[in-house]
Amino acid sequence: MNLIVQNSNNIIKTVFEYFIAISCLILLIPVILILTILIKATGKGPVIYSQKRIGRGGKSFLIHKFRSMRCGTEEQGSLLSEKEDIRMTAFGRFMRKHKFDEIPNLINVLKGEMSIIGPRPEQQFYIDQIIQREPRYRELQLIKPGITSWGQVKYGYASNVDEMIKRLEYDLFYLANRSFWFDVRIALCTIVIIFKGQGN
Repeated sequence: MNLIVQNSNNIIKTVFEYFIAISCLILLIPVILILTILIKATGKGPVIYSQKRIGRGGKSFLIHKFRSMRCGTEEQGSLLSEKEDIRMTAFGRFMRKHKFDEIPNLINVLKGEMSIIGPRPEQQFYIDQIIQREPRYRELQLIKPGITSWGQVKYGYASNVDEMIKRLEYDLFYLANRSFWFDVRIALCTIVIIFKGQGN
């Protein structure tokens, strides 16, 4: 019975998130156009930046984001960005604070690769290091990664493996206690972070 309920909840969540993703993309068309113009005006390179991440079941996918780094910095390899990263453009830093750079993640939701709420996906390079020290990370791959998460709301951005492991505790708590109302709580907290510009 519990499995049936869980499957039903997963279906409801998926349908609801498709609706949210489509609605947001339509409503944000003016914002997307403005961001596109400003990204092109403040730096060279493509507007959208894609990077390989690991999702549910350990499967890789390309996550899509508005480019916040200077063109060419991705050639330096699997580097994590820092709060005052010199590779970031001035406008890119503004987008990060308000999480505007993650708007293209909604495309990943429509492709079935991500959820609105769920642990943030990481690069395989860092996952390998995390699992060596904390094998429980594999449990996060039982569900789709998300645009926002309990870990991001409560801990924030992780700039190294040590911080990723600390944030992991919050994501494991979410995994064990996930529900519709928990997702709503995370979404509301994220909205507050966006309006206050407390993203990083």
